[in-house]
Amino acid sequence: MEEIGFGGSCHWCTEAVFASLKGVEHVSQGWIASNDAIEKFSEAVIVKFDPSLISLEVLIAVHLHTHSSTSSHSMRSKYRSAVYCMSQDQGKVSSQIISNLQSEFAKPIITEVVPFGAFKLNKEEYLNYYFSDPAKPFCENVVNPKLRELIKRFSKQIHLEKLTHLNA
Repeated sequence: MEEIGFGGSCHWCTEAVFASLKGVEHVSQGWIASNDAIEKFSEAVIVKFDPSLISLEVLIAVHLHTHSSTSSHSMRSKYRSAVYCMSQDQGKVSSQIISNLQSEFAKPIITEVVPFGAFKLNKEEYLNYYFSDPAKPFCENVVNPKLRELIKRFSKQIHLEKLTHLNA
């Protein structure tokens, strides 16, 4: 198993997206800081995955296509668009993957590749937020559009049975 962190959107959204993927063993949802800005935590997840079942390239592509990876906005300090790497090698590979995926986007990707620094797990009551009650208004209005995009672009990599309620 390997781990990598992703941030860029609400951690409830990001958790639901990655928890829907085949090959993802576990998603920890909370706040991550990079070791170059250890005092600045932003909403993110740590994804534990089996690289024999899902590649780092697919994980990064999913991340870039399910949040505003080309948009700078006033909430970027709370929602830093980043890939938090657990090693220098993972960082090099991640940077190359993002560069290779740029052709899929009309605007430049702003997602940073940064070294992982620290993680704070969210409160227990907020973990598995989406799948504990997908009928919540936030889930229906904010998370579901991201999951529909996931189904549209990555149907072979997802657990369709987890998302049957979306009637996709």
